[in-house]
Amino acid sequence: MIRRLGLIAAVLLSLAVPARAQNRIIVRTTLGLGAQGLQQALQPICVLQPCTVLGLGDPFNQLFLVTTSLDPTILLNLVRPLPGIVDAEIDQVISLVGGSNLVTALSAAPDSSPTSYHGSTVWYGYANQPAASIVRVSTAQSQFNVLGSGIVADIDTGVDPNHPALAGVLQPGHDFVNNKPGASELNDLSPTDFPSPPSACSPPACKAAQVNQSSAAFLDQSSAAFLDTNPKYAAFGHGTMVMGIIHLVAPTAKLLPLKAFSSDGTGFLSNILQAIYYAAGNNSDAIKANAINMSFDFPTSSSELASALDYASQSSLICAASAGNDGQKADPGTGSGMVYPAALQNVVMGVASTGSVPGVNEDTRSSFSNYGNAIVWVAAPGEAIVTTYPFSTYAAGWGTSFSAPFVSGGAGLLLNKQANTNESQAAAAVAHAVSVGPDMGNGRLDLVQGLAALSPQDFTLSASPSASTINAGQPATYSITVAPILGFNQPVTLSCGGLPPASTCAITPNPVALDGTNAATATVVVKTTARSTVPLAIPLRIRPLPRLAAVGLAYLFVYIVWVLQFTVRRFGQPPFQRPGFSAAITLLAILLYSYSCGGGAAAPGNGSSSQASPISFSLTLNPTSVNGGNTSTGEIILSAPAPSGGAVFSLSSNNTSVATVPPSVSIAAGLTMAAFPVSTNATSNSTSVTISASNSGLTQTASLTVTPQPPPGGPTLASLSFNPNPVVGGLSSSGAVTLSRPAPNGGALVSLSSSNPAVVTVPATITIPFGKTSASFTANTSIVTAPAKVTVGASYAGVRQTSSLTVLPPGTPVGTYTLTITGTSGNLNHNTLVSLTVN
Repeated sequence: MIRRLGLIAAVLLSLAVPARAQNRIIVRTTLGLGAQGLQQALQPICVLQPCTVLGLGDPFNQLFLVTTSLDPTILLNLVRPLPGIVDAEIDQVISLVGGSNLVTALSAAPDSSPTSYHGSTVWYGYANQPAASIVRVSTAQSQFNVLGSGIVADIDTGVDPNHPALAGVLQPGHDFVNNKPGASELNDLSPTDFPSPPSACSPPACKAAQVNQSSAAFLDQSSAAFLDTNPKYAAFGHGTMVMGIIHLVAPTAKLLPLKAFSSDGTGFLSNILQAIYYAAGNNSDAIKANAINMSFDFPTSSSELASALDYASQSSLICAASAGNDGQKADPGTGSGMVYPAALQNVVMGVASTGSVPGVNEDTRSSFSNYGNAIVWVAAPGEAIVTTYPFSTYAAGWGTSFSAPFVSGGAGLLLNKQANTNESQAAAAVAHAVSVGPDMGNGRLDLVQGLAALSPQDFTLSASPSASTINAGQPATYSITVAPILGFNQPVTLSCGGLPPASTCAITPNPVALDGTNAATATVVVKTTARSTVPLAIPLRIRPLPRLAAVGLAYLFVYIVWVLQFTVRRFGQPPFQRPGFSAAITLLAILLYSYSCGGGAAAPGNGSSSQASPISFSLTLNPTSVNGGNTSTGEIILSAPAPSGGAVFSLSSNNTSVATVPPSVSIAAGLTMAAFPVSTNATSNSTSVTISASNSGLTQTASLTVTPQPPPGGPTLASLSFNPNPVVGGLSSSGAVTLSRPAPNGGALVSLSSSNPAVVTVPATITIPFGKTSASFTANTSIVTAPAKVTVGASYAGVRQTSSLTVLPPGTPVGTYTLTITGTSGNLNHNTLVSLTVN
């Protein structure tokens, strides 16, 4: 209640600030209730200043945009402490307009004569421009017989959907600025500014006119002048221009426009995040891209941008981004010149700009281009790039915005050669570039080298023999042959999988070195363990005879001894030579009688006043941790069957406000176990309660942890598993518990139990850390003489999962096993299978 009042007070204080335009923050939450759940959680904050919540399309439905007129700093400070909030950041405004790149006059107008270009009619000066020859577009297409495949998405201002050069490959796309299908940037034109769209105009009738700081288009002079002087259209045409360059490189790849920027060049980070998740396939249109072009940059890092691009990389998307146009060197130490997303080099290829005049400045850094290996993976031409422009015409562009799509188009060619190419494979291929000096990454893009560096350079694995039969304790030997394909000369690391229990694998040599021509061999030795016999300890138990039988047997022994002695003397033979024999027999009879009769002590129920001996017992709880309001089960186990009349145990709890037990529990005569319930109440803090059981002065205790109930809609326990399973007794197995969603604040405390602690022991609890979905623990086992199956249980938030762990006797068990020998080199993995039969 105090916390709620504090939030409301903070909101009231924020009202003293004059109302501003709607402020936006990006929030990640694990509440699990969607936008409506977050809206409810924010109710104390938004009670006086309305908030709107919009999902941003991440695959886990955890990311939302919150819009309100509250001051963004105050809003962040109020939201971050709320339960279930993982993180929050301001929704940055990003601009495509900026940098020092300026348009200079074209030395010559592009040839506007029509020509056919892979199914469409385009300007000759577009299809055959100098920049294309520098990166060897035509040679790469013909030499490798690739024209582009897959879907290349562009996060930008949209596209002119009617441009004839893009007909046949352009997808409808999506507009995240206006939250509607389609991505036409023509919709940004105001009817008052353009009563009718300008008509196409080509040289020499129209000369190139500057339309913004980075491009010059071939339009009638009035339209060009209006676009250049009106800030509403400072980036108009940017998306169409970028799309045209991708199409130039990969003319048969599909193009997916994702509009995240307005025609003035501004866009929100939240729209970019939506576009990335859309491209990765998390959309209702059932569209998944294979590559993303991002011709934008901004100087402030974002954890959510990094998360979105990590997800894109895991979804095998190839990503390229411009390095920026400020002419600065990136310094990770000071942060100067660092731009994003280009700096996220594990998942993005940053692209700088070089000159575009063959033989003159083709491998010289453009003066406006940012540089530094922290943001540049590769460079590409970025000056006077001729490309498509709205109104079915063409333009020339300057900037790293027009360098990045050469790499994105190259991704379309790589995908045409190898359909499953991912980000790391594409980056490794593109890194085969032409050197252009320091601070320019791997050099200037060369599509021929990049395609040549991609597979089919590879290797194969084979094994001999394919099957082997041995006795437990013997080794099995296989010879592995690793052969290169097309000059593959990288080391290959080998590993074994699917080994039988109680066995090991040794590989020599490892890794295997390849010279690009000759095959290499390695020896794999699988060592098994002999099965040992562990003798069973069988207890010998002598039961006392009934009292009457014991007395009669004692008299019988005495009588036999007397008769034996008498008979010997009667027949005149020498007296029995071992008088101690009769004494021993007599003593044995006395002891047998005494043992049968309880050694002279009064037996229970015979009227004696002597007290019965305490009964040895143990007390356990299962589970040992529960959420308040749930029930645990207590068990009393005797070391021997309960005596005649049974056994009564007194029960107690040291904290009855949290956990209660019945006053007592009875175990009937002849039985060894009784169970009783332990009821718990809701608690706001994790509390340890001691449960006690007493009998005849002997007391045993067990501890129960009572935890708060998880929030509604929180994660539940999804699975429990073990590896290896089965496991040889005496060794350990790794257990894993998994939640349906990330653990809430404070983590998730999962209770563990074993149905047979003598064979398998597990910790009482395991905590899954906040924000994680799983945690592992160690299950220790004991040596067994026969296979034993033990059930291990895990409990959390009222849900219980069980898994059986099989414990085997020492030694490698009998069976036929399939072994997997894996060879790994970089991103390449190949397997070969062998069979092993153990008798």
